[in-house]
Amino acid sequence: MDLEETATLLGVPFEELHRVHDLAGDRPSAPLPAKAGAPALLDRLGVPAEDAAEILAGWPGTPLWTPELDWLLDRSTALVRADLGGTDWLSPGPELPRERGPAWRHFYVYVYLALVDVVRGYHRDHGVSDEVSWTTLADLGRNLAVDRRMRGEGWPVMQSWLTLHWRGGVYELGRLQHQRGDSALSLHVPDAGPLAPQLVDASLDAARAFFPRHFPDEHYSAFSCGSWLLDPQLREYLPADSNIIRFQRRFELEPHAELDGIDADVEVLRFVFRTLTTPLDRLPRRTLLQRAVLDHLEAGHHWQWRVGKFSL
Repeated sequence: MDLEETATLLGVPFEELHRVHDLAGDRPSAPLPAKAGAPALLDRLGVPAEDAAEILAGWPGTPLWTPELDWLLDRSTALVRADLGGTDWLSPGPELPRERGPAWRHFYVYVYLALVDVVRGYHRDHGVSDEVSWTTLADLGRNLAVDRRMRGEGWPVMQSWLTLHWRGGVYELGRLQHQRGDSALSLHVPDAGPLAPQLVDASLDAARAFFPRHFPDEHYSAFSCGSWLLDPQLREYLPADSNIIRFQRRFELEPHAELDGIDADVEVLRFVFRTLTTPLDRLPRRTLLQRAVLDHLEAGHHWQWRVGKFSL
């Protein structure tokens, strides 16, 4: 396979394709499940009907598929599989020109579908219940729904985020998702309704039991979180008994420092409004949080990405 020619045909930088080639090497891939069973599998993964229809329309083997996509599917699948059990952020491959059609738009969904049996086997090996396994993997459908709301602006980040689920690095336990790491479990807040304190408490208690049972060789002493949700500036706008402020109060914050690759203003817009391109004066002001975000930005201020911890 000529990588330079393949990169040109795929419309991606050569360096990104070379990275896939190097990381995947000659490691084994995994086969895509039969298309006949795909509707039931997509439903199990929480994929909305509109996205499922497009995924089936672009299925490998259709005229929309190219030899270059075949190669990348095989090697991206191998790349993710090679890091099974990994807990760090991982890009599965280059961002493709999604406007070329459903095969391109949903390319990394096919990677995840090919790896369902692999990660489910990893879950079983660690005694993880089917309920937790499928609930965790159903974040695929949730992220596809968010990307559709964002008119395609969200997926480039999500395609990397989901490699954590498909390597056994993240588990959804009630209201929160918990990411394995070194000495701390990282908390993530999915788009799944109010961040009610009692739901957070239940999720934390579930994690305290889950990880010693299923990963006894890993020892955690704290919960950690990195998020705009921990920005103390929100206290200037939100009441003290709001769910977000009550969530903040659980954490001891680290000193603020700008992190490479994270723009807190962008992340706030991504999660609060699900858009990155709509002008501020056209965004809705229906909720207190929306008004707070916009008032802060329109006053010329910026949001902060803050990191905090509290004892397990």
